[in-house]
Amino acid sequence: MDSILSISEDVIGKSIDFIYQFIPLAESTVVLVPSFVTEQVLSLAEATGQDIETLNYILGMFMCYPLGIIMAMLPYGKSKHLFSFILGAFLLQFTIGKQWIHQLISSMLAYVMFLVLPAKQAKFYVPLMTMVYITLGHLHRQYINYLGWDLDFTGAQMVLTMKLYSMAFNLYDGEQLAKGTPDRAAKKCAPMAISSVPGLLEFLGYTFCFSNILAGPAFEYKIYENAANGSLMYTADGKPRGKIPGSLWPTLKNLLISLVCLGLFVVGNGAFPILDAADPQHSTPAVLTDEMLSKPFYYRYGYAWIALMFIRQKYYFAWKNAEGAQNIWYAGFEGFDEKTGEAKGWENSNNIDVITFETATNLKTLSGAWNKKTANWLARYVYMRTGGSLVATYGMSAFWHGFYPGYYLFFLSIPIPTACERLAKKKLTPRFSPDRFSLYGILSFLATSLVIQHMIMAFMLLSFEWSYNFLKSQYFFSHILCVLFYAVVSQIPTPKKSEKKE
Repeated sequence: MDSILSISEDVIGKSIDFIYQFIPLAESTVVLVPSFVTEQVLSLAEATGQDIETLNYILGMFMCYPLGIIMAMLPYGKSKHLFSFILGAFLLQFTIGKQWIHQLISSMLAYVMFLVLPAKQAKFYVPLMTMVYITLGHLHRQYINYLGWDLDFTGAQMVLTMKLYSMAFNLYDGEQLAKGTPDRAAKKCAPMAISSVPGLLEFLGYTFCFSNILAGPAFEYKIYENAANGSLMYTADGKPRGKIPGSLWPTLKNLLISLVCLGLFVVGNGAFPILDAADPQHSTPAVLTDEMLSKPFYYRYGYAWIALMFIRQKYYFAWKNAEGAQNIWYAGFEGFDEKTGEAKGWENSNNIDVITFETATNLKTLSGAWNKKTANWLARYVYMRTGGSLVATYGMSAFWHGFYPGYYLFFLSIPIPTACERLAKKKLTPRFSPDRFSLYGILSFLATSLVIQHMIMAFMLLSFEWSYNFLKSQYFFSHILCVLFYAVVSQIPTPKKSEKKE
């Protein structure tokens, strides 16, 4: 066994050394960020006490707003595509430096595959390539910096993976629809279908789209194309499809929400940290220190619940900030109703419904409100394409996130409350009022929050040891409660029509 491990270490080490020899070449491609900008940001980081990576990321997110204003003013067509690509590349170089090259390499690999492979083959090989690429990125990160939280290319690569993965199926669906032989999934996804491979400039404008390159949301090519070429709001002869709404409030609202969430994260995470603030990578997490474990159960659970609530603000900030940046140039606008000409809304870039998520009474509502575009991707291009396999869907989600054991402890736990929820829907829900403010609705909310807030801590702690010790310190109560609930409720007779709540 030792010899096998030694050989594996040797192979991995040599593979990494081989890739690293191209670092000087990658560094030579970072040409879009002037040196004086780098120097100014470094000075600002030193003055504010922020680490340079975090500061670069936050500044990059806010830069999308003035860039979005420029994007909105540019003529439709190639000028928007070129701007989207160049500024997306700039933001990557600004935030992750030489590692931006991974987005360019994987994008070009996919584009070549789209050009040379039949759509039926591309829908297999392009997703395979993107998943292999992100897998190698995750494994590399974990190998050289286990449990580290340093910013690298994998975050942006996860967004790109969804784009390229989706596009492969969009092209296949378009071909099947043109032939008149679409399967059930192709019919459902017809609005996102693409009739042909876009030009290189249009393709890069989409994959590097500046307003969602850093944090998503990763919507399909059709949405980007309609916003960039003007067809979202204008007919082929230049006439508006309806009364075009202003983008000021949809932009400003999300910007303000993102600022509030950023403030809550900074203050709340400082007061209720999950990991050790001084050394989060190596020191015992704050939720597992001897001092914390000496506290009563209700205190430890309450602390974890509050800490997770503040951690979520980080994601709310990123997604709401990106949503506002998308809305500036109408990429988040849904267009007009074909019959009435009325504006539909601004859901194309909405990645999180904060209130809905925080007050969800069931897992379906909870998962539907969180990271919505990723949920759409999994539903359209994994769940539908595998005959409704939950194993494939949850497995892909875990695989896409990375390979820390905590991810898998969480995703493997989720089927347990899912089974309970389905049983309750069959046995209990028909007997009670479905209103969320009813006693049943309130109890459903409390049960959903109680269980998920416990299980999801493994997702944040990452390592198996930390995740297992946390669950053990709280007696695996959420898992045990679910098993007991299932055992008891399964004995209740399924209500007849006469027993159901009208």
